Amino acid sequence: MDRLPDETVAAVQAHPAYRELIRTRGRLGWLLSAFMTIVFLGFTLAIAFDKAALAAPIGAGVTSIGIPIGFAIILLAILITAIYVRNANRSYDALIARIRKEIGA
Repeated sequence: MDRLPDETVAAVQAHPAYRELIRTRGRLGWLLSAFMTIVFLGFTLAIAFDKAALAAPIGAGVTSIGIPIGFAIILLAILITAIYVRNANRSYDALIARIRKEIGA
């Protein structure tokens, strides 16, 4: 990958839209990460402290309640990824294009 000239890097870093991009991207990233961490830790703590609740069978079958909950956590991770990607495609790409246009890069 080619290295950008220092002047271009400085111009991008000084641009207000770049600061907005960094702030909004960071806020969303931390928010989604914190949410997923809380869900995952909650599931882990439930396994550690109340195995019987997660081991309870669903109906008369052999599948326990923990299996669909674990599957739901995997689906939640995919959903969170989709939320971030959608936001990146809508907001971040537009800000990057605006910065490039305004600094002439």
